[in-house]
Amino acid sequence: MIRVHLDRVLVDRGMTLTELSEHVGVTIVNLSKLKTGSVRGVRFTTLDAICRALRCQPGDILKYFEEGGEDRP
Repeated sequence: MIRVHLDRVLVDRGMTLTELSEHVGVTIVNLSKLKTGSVRGVRFTTLDAICRALRCQPGDILKYFEEGGEDRP
């Protein structure tokens, strides 16, 4: 299972979802869906733009966990 930790990275960077939206050119609604994990996929170009804006790696945002595994930082 892949879990999205965009909210954690945003807090660590002191950035709001609105600010990220402005930087990457993706709507707040779509970023919110990504943040909550209610999307089926994400384009590499979008992931690239998010990582560039947040100065992070994809692995900082996306984490793999075994089914039923705990969400550990």
